[in-house]
Amino acid sequence: MPRLEIPTYDFAVAHRIERELGVSHVLAQILVRRGKPDPGAALAFLEAQERHDSAAFEGIERAVALIRRHVDAGSRITVHGDYDVDGVCATAVLIRALQSLEANVGWFLPSRLEDGYGLASSTVERLAARGTRLLVTVDCGITAVEQVAQAQAAGLETVITDHHAPRADGSLPACPIVHPAVCGYPCPDLFGTGVAFKLAQALCAPSADEDLELVALATVADLMPLRGENRHLVRGGLRALANTAKPGLQALMEVARVDPSALDAHTLGFRLAPRINASGRMQRADAGLELLLTDDRRRAGEIAAELDAVNAERRAVEERTTWDAEAQVAKQGERSSYVLWSEGWHPGVIGIVASRIVERHHRPAILVALDGEAWGRGSGRSIPGFDLLGAMHSAAHELEAYGGHRAAAGLTVARDRLPALAEAIELHAASVLTSELLEPVERVDAIVSGTELGLPLAEELRALEPCGTGNPAPCLLIRGGRFSEQRAMGDGRHARFSVSSGGARARAGAFGCDGRLPARPGEPVDATFRLERNEWRGLVEPRLVLRHAQACAPAPIEVLGEPEMYLQGVLAELDAPLPEPFPGADAAWPHDTVLDRRGESPLAVLADALSSGERVLALCSDVPRRVAGLSERLGGFALGCYHALERQPARTASAEHLVALDPPASGEGIGLLRAGRGITHLAWGEAELRFAWQMHGLEYGLRASLVTLFRSLRHRQRVAGEELEQLLRGDGQHGRPARLAGRLIRVLAELELVSLDRDLPALAVVSEAPTALERSPAYRAYEQRHKDGFRFLSSAKLRPDG
Repeated sequence: MPRLEIPTYDFAVAHRIERELGVSHVLAQILVRRGKPDPGAALAFLEAQERHDSAAFEGIERAVALIRRHVDAGSRITVHGDYDVDGVCATAVLIRALQSLEANVGWFLPSRLEDGYGLASSTVERLAARGTRLLVTVDCGITAVEQVAQAQAAGLETVITDHHAPRADGSLPACPIVHPAVCGYPCPDLFGTGVAFKLAQALCAPSADEDLELVALATVADLMPLRGENRHLVRGGLRALANTAKPGLQALMEVARVDPSALDAHTLGFRLAPRINASGRMQRADAGLELLLTDDRRRAGEIAAELDAVNAERRAVEERTTWDAEAQVAKQGERSSYVLWSEGWHPGVIGIVASRIVERHHRPAILVALDGEAWGRGSGRSIPGFDLLGAMHSAAHELEAYGGHRAAAGLTVARDRLPALAEAIELHAASVLTSELLEPVERVDAIVSGTELGLPLAEELRALEPCGTGNPAPCLLIRGGRFSEQRAMGDGRHARFSVSSGGARARAGAFGCDGRLPARPGEPVDATFRLERNEWRGLVEPRLVLRHAQACAPAPIEVLGEPEMYLQGVLAELDAPLPEPFPGADAAWPHDTVLDRRGESPLAVLADALSSGERVLALCSDVPRRVAGLSERLGGFALGCYHALERQPARTASAEHLVALDPPASGEGIGLLRAGRGITHLAWGEAELRFAWQMHGLEYGLRASLVTLFRSLRHRQRVAGEELEQLLRGDGQHGRPARLAGRLIRVLAELELVSLDRDLPALAVVSEAPTALERSPAYRAYEQRHKDGFRFLSSAKLRPDG
């Protein structure tokens, strides 16, 4: 089960962003937690306007000059790509650019099964034999030092464009290179197609700005971080794709049943990219490239249908391979890493299956498809915090060849070296992977209440798009929510249910859960969700998708202002000054650090303040009743009631956040909200206002309580010690507060109906004669406070919409 991680954040900074940019507090939380504490930086991120000129690649002019010379000379130019989506799209971009320059250009895409990854020596020989004079690689070649030397010896000039990691020893091909890291480009996360796109712009190709759709598709498919310039490219590419004139992309969206008006990064990664990838995984990638280059609508439809069929085949093969791999994992048991191999696996799907193993077991995984008796080809995927390429370096003596980056890598290995490879990878993983890294983490972006989970927030969160690698969809946390109305859907594979929080109820779904939720109905849970804007048959509605849920395990609550000894609290009330008249609705609210969050869930407001990492004091109308409801759902804060803390206002000064769960009913209560040295949150709603009304009546509407207590005392005539405490507490789940018992005794003593021996202590009846309660000065003061408080609580100022 993932560990829930709620990063602390600067609440004041988030509030500033919220105020200056006019965004919701939820979006402001997300921006600050994702490293955008400055309103200017946050706005720049939301607008996705980061872009850089192609001239920012150091040395790109050498590549441009060489390509231009061959274009002008009419030399045969070959673009060497790769068999994945990034390689295919990069090839298409550069082919179209060179064709628009009227170059003599062709392409070569290696076969995954026959040629393997990258620029092979056999390919150099083949291209030289068919007359190539300039070789331009895209999405590969940065490690092809020997192959570039071989090409030059054969009379082929070479330009390398790539984004993968260079060799560990730092050696580079001796030719012009366009590479974001090697050439010091400001966006180091630029990918193969992005590099080709920048080269096309540097060449001033007429087609350069017409291929943004391909750039977006490749960025998402290659799992590149969606930040910086990549974010700008994908957002622009999604707009371009919605209106694309390319017959191949139109046909691809048709067979994938994609609505061009509802495109997002998820659609690119899970609907379109797999169909292009399928040809490179199962056969040759040329079909995908032809689809992207063709201007023939009929031919585009044929190729798209072919890719759709190949993708269905890929899914079936992937499923069988996953079953086999899971069986091996079960046999090996708990490890820090998994190296799995088999005779019957298809090399085209082992990378996907490795990702499945990583997702399910949170361990680095390498899968090797054996080919004949000598060799195997492998593909690996990693977990956060583990450098898979570094692991390959540590096991290099067991490998024939390898390459990749921190998160993914490919390799070639001799069959008889597989056990040694597995042991070497495991030793390396065990030495660097801590228990924290081996535990999956669910990282929260924002704490929300049920009242916020509607269409307006779903619409606003679209400002974070495109979401994916490096900029995941926001993870929204509901603290102490409850699930209900659960029912299975989708042939029992999924579940539909309601989640309640803050007096609001929202419909939600859980996918891939076999129709079961990870919590019993009514049990308080901390649950994370993804909030989406869902369109179906013209209807737009919010869709809440469950990510993770776990039973609440709150820290203790620190109670302030309540007496440690009940009878001591009773006696202290006898000497307390009587309340002064309170003007009520004419009182002013505190200073400008007060945030009016009334109408939100008080629990969510409290949880949000806690997530700042600062000290939080919650103020309420009655501690025992509030503790009963809060302690099973949230903790780690201090809690006090207005009545108890009014006499100790200095205790509120130690908290950076004051959260008013219930409204105050007196001037002293307003004073407590003024006394905070940080931020004060007004968090009550209608239910809390009604609760405050009831508690105020209990605290100061003494007539009924006086009758009840005196009747009980009259039957006994005299009580002392534990019996007195029991009598004063009264019956009921929460009992009578010590301060209320003290007020009752004070009134009865002033009326000369009882006498109190403070030393014992003991209480005795001295008279049973009828008398008017108004004879007691204390009763008159309490009754005035009773009326003043009700008048204040009835004012529009305290209503959530007031």
